Amino acid sequence: MKLNLIRPICFFDLETTGVNITKDRIVEISLLKVFPNNTEQKKTWLINPEISISPDATAIHGISNEDVVDAPTFKMVAREVNEFIKDSDLGGFNSNRFDIPILAEEMLRAEVEFDMKNKFSVDVQTIFHKMEKRNLASAYKFYCDKNLDGAHRAEVDTMATYEVLKAQLDHYDALKNNTKFLAEFSTHRKFADFAGFIGFDNHGAEVFNFGKHKGKKVSEILESEPGYFGWLLDADFPLYTKKVLTSIKLRVMNNKLD
Repeated sequence: MKLNLIRPICFFDLETTGVNITKDRIVEISLLKVFPNNTEQKKTWLINPEISISPDATAIHGISNEDVVDAPTFKMVAREVNEFIKDSDLGGFNSNRFDIPILAEEMLRAEVEFDMKNKFSVDVQTIFHKMEKRNLASAYKFYCDKNLDGAHRAEVDTMATYEVLKAQLDHYDALKNNTKFLAEFSTHRKFADFAGFIGFDNHGAEVFNFGKHKGKKVSEILESEPGYFGWLLDADFPLYTKKVLTSIKLRVMNNKLD
């Protein structure tokens, strides 16, 4: 089934130095842009992460430190990546919990503005887990009846993710062929930040999703405990989480001035 699109959607996959959203870096990124007329554009970059690739990561994706010595850094390609995706929704496999948070961190390090406020995100893994509860290779075999040769390389995984989503639309009558529905269906919970440290209460106010203030309004804690805000900025939290906290802090200050 062809995707019913109002605007482009970019399927993407990252290979990284490890699985720590805050500390690890991208070593390969592949983007597949699908337009409303179902034409496609594809771009893949090998990236020098400027830190060592862990042996465990190399064992999974096969990219070694030697492979990326002459590759561009992410900062060198960040604006080109952003230009490619800026008018598009995003799609991936486990992208809401891993790929988008990692991409956001890399964009902020490169000083390129990145947010998802006006984008939908379709996580094909979540659709798969809700329906069948297996991994990408199993999903590819189940829905497309193909073996996923070359899994854990960004381009192979990106193409497989796109094919699986189209097959899922053919397979399940309950799935609506529009990006907004698929984004909502493939989202577990909504968070103010990509890493899930800041959630929302029933009234839409930001609340802490961790620690001693879990469930409490962020705005109230930042106002009553200004030292806690300083600790958060100095602690090992993702850059995007700190950006969201700073935005809330500024909003609290502006409301006091009004």
